[in-house]
Amino acid sequence: MVSIGKLAILTGLLMAMAALPRPAAAQALTPADADFAKRMFAGTVPGPKAYACFVRTYDAAHMAQHPLQKVTVMKFLISAEKTDPKEDKVLEYSFRLGVSFRDRPGNFDSSGECGHAPTVRNANTDPPVAGGIDFQCDVDCDGGGVTVNLANKDASLIVKLPERIRVWKGKDPDEAAMSALMAGDDDKIFRLDRADPNQCVALAYDRKELAALRHK
Repeated sequence: MVSIGKLAILTGLLMAMAALPRPAAAQALTPADADFAKRMFAGTVPGPKAYACFVRTYDAAHMAQHPLQKVTVMKFLISAEKTDPKEDKVLEYSFRLGVSFRDRPGNFDSSGECGHAPTVRNANTDPPVAGGIDFQCDVDCDGGGVTVNLANKDASLIVKLPERIRVWKGKDPDEAAMSALMAGDDDKIFRLDRADPNQCVALAYDRKELAALRHK
């Protein structure tokens, strides 16, 4: 049987715990950001972090028809997260690009930030909804970048290379491993298809840590 003294202590503890400030709940995404996230991540709104993988391997027949195309394989991994779940109502997007070339041995990759989801305002819609405009993704320190856009009922990703994007061979951060994918007659626009995330697992290592090494 609980004594009156112990009961008073227990009651005091419960009252003190109830008075403690509760952790702030995570902010819900804006309707526009949630809409774009559902499109990007195949119908689901991401939790702390989410990934979408898009891949294209060009076969010999395609390469023969496009003799100026340098890219033989392209993989694009998009991730999204809230940098501060208690405050943010939008997701921050980033990317990793993997590419192989016709005339260069080895695998190359790049990475950078894409910012927030693109939105357009419809006169009949308030707040704005996710739009079909290009989504800009850039490499730090003037490393160029790409624009991307969902297509084919969100089953594909269109990657556009306006000028160039800096790439590195493997995970080597040194300048000796640095080169670039330049836009050319057959290397300006790529259509990648949504793939199992396992196909992009090689791109999923710590992007920020690697970026810090590359830009020392």
